[in-house]
Amino acid sequence: MNPTTVHGGVRVAEVLKRHGVPFLFTLCGGHISPILVACEAQGIRVVDVRHEATAVFAADAVARLTGTPGVAAVTAGPGVTNTLTAVKNAQLAHSPLVLLGGATATLLKGRGALQDIDQMAVMRPHVKWAFSARTVGQIVPSLEQAFEIARSDLPGPVFLELPVDLLYPEALVRGWYGIQPPHQVRGWKTWAFNWYLRRHVDGLFADANTSQAKPPRRIAERQIVPARFERVGTLLIGARRPLLLIGSQATLDVARVRELRHAVGALGVPTYLSGMARGLLGREHPLVLRHRRKQALKLADLVILAGMPADFRLNYGRDFAPGAPLVAVNLSPEDLRKNVRPREAVLGDPGAFLRGLADARRDVIQHWPDWLRECQERDAGRDREIDAQAGPAGDGVNPLALLRRLEESLAEDSILVGDGGDFVATASYVLRPRGPLSWLDPGVFGTLGAGAGFALGAKLCRPSAEVWILYGDGAVGYTLPEWDTFVRHRVPVIGLIGNDGGWQQIAREQVEVLGSPVGTVLRQTDYHRAAEGLGAAGLLIAQDEQAGPVLRQAREWANAGRPVLVNARCARTAFRKGSISI
Repeated sequence: MNPTTVHGGVRVAEVLKRHGVPFLFTLCGGHISPILVACEAQGIRVVDVRHEATAVFAADAVARLTGTPGVAAVTAGPGVTNTLTAVKNAQLAHSPLVLLGGATATLLKGRGALQDIDQMAVMRPHVKWAFSARTVGQIVPSLEQAFEIARSDLPGPVFLELPVDLLYPEALVRGWYGIQPPHQVRGWKTWAFNWYLRRHVDGLFADANTSQAKPPRRIAERQIVPARFERVGTLLIGARRPLLLIGSQATLDVARVRELRHAVGALGVPTYLSGMARGLLGREHPLVLRHRRKQALKLADLVILAGMPADFRLNYGRDFAPGAPLVAVNLSPEDLRKNVRPREAVLGDPGAFLRGLADARRDVIQHWPDWLRECQERDAGRDREIDAQAGPAGDGVNPLALLRRLEESLAEDSILVGDGGDFVATASYVLRPRGPLSWLDPGVFGTLGAGAGFALGAKLCRPSAEVWILYGDGAVGYTLPEWDTFVRHRVPVIGLIGNDGGWQQIAREQVEVLGSPVGTVLRQTDYHRAAEGLGAAGLLIAQDEQAGPVLRQAREWANAGRPVLVNARCARTAFRKGSISI
């Protein structure tokens, strides 16, 4: 096949190019080969991974860091079903991405073809929109519609199914179907079958040149009624102990995150940051609170919940002080009132609301120095408790001490990716992201296995950034082969494994409550050697005093272009005892 031939794969690539898509993440398959070849010809970087879920997680990271929907293409059947966890994670995180799924030929559906299943039934419940193209002419408008839907209103993933006979050149497709010239056909049954095949393929390609890729349309922002700002501003003026909680959704408008940062600082309200909002105000901003959130909420006489629901993270709304007014701002009508009855429920972009609120209060000087000082003192007290637990832990590395060393050495342009349970949760107490959009974790779904894909997308979007994957030793098992991907594509990320030989977040409660560690025990495997076998650099930390020098070595090698996996053999601690979430 001549790669320059115009076919359905070329039409896909043209739309992606028009929408400014820099990367296509994939795991190859015959159903989607024309898409990959055409994207390469268009200058779109094709990044092939070792598991389809990684491709979707990488596309998710691109969306979170750039605001442009990330794109992944996977082959039919198991290629599509392998993405399901990552797609659901993106849906719950409101992350806009486009998943292209190969499919069996249109005429062979339901006839026992290779990898033929009802993919639409599988995917439809977990995406904003799903569509199966039926002609070549539908490819361009349906893909453009996919991008628009992924970005509009409440963003999220979309799925476009592209049967294989829409993607390859017409002459080749006619050959697949065995279509013969009418004068060569003998017998009326053969003639009738040949006529039916020819008519079907004519229909596939009849509108092939009717649609050309166009630039993306601007998505209209949901307008917030000005009276909302006045009412919430009045609540703020009357409050003595207000709190602001900002979730990932507030950062969806990536282009205006810096404005959001300024607005939050201008509001002057003590602030807790969650998910992608971590790092929004930088490392040392006096308004940022990191600990004792539950205690602060019990004392607050006004809470502004911007971009996160009152779910398990907020004890289903039970952490709020009885009678204290709640302002909820969310793009999701469901999340807006989940488990709570807000005094003000604002359906709209939380980032836009906070920017508008700051503008509306510009002439009102209002600070809460005593309340802020009280919150800061609680924070400082918790930090002292953590410091007291960061000493020698006996057999192995104290994870708190290890993370303290990392915190001391993190570059200002670093991006932290969390992929694990106990170790990553511990890291959230110690590590302070350096700036906006510098912390990536799966979100409310609690998914393991996102780390490699998130780091891949992050490093490709920000090549100069120092990208760290914080792994639990359970989580690293999901994506260890992706270190081959990092090597092949020259993506020098750094992985740090808190290796305590078990699924410790589960074991803590299971052993104490049920008396058995069954299913939670792992070996303290030499993951660094596995990374070396895959072509990356591997390093080991076995004692606390090795942490500083090894982390420095990892940074040096990564800066020189080598992916590095650091295996830290950690002692088990009681730091997070009793912190199970259900």
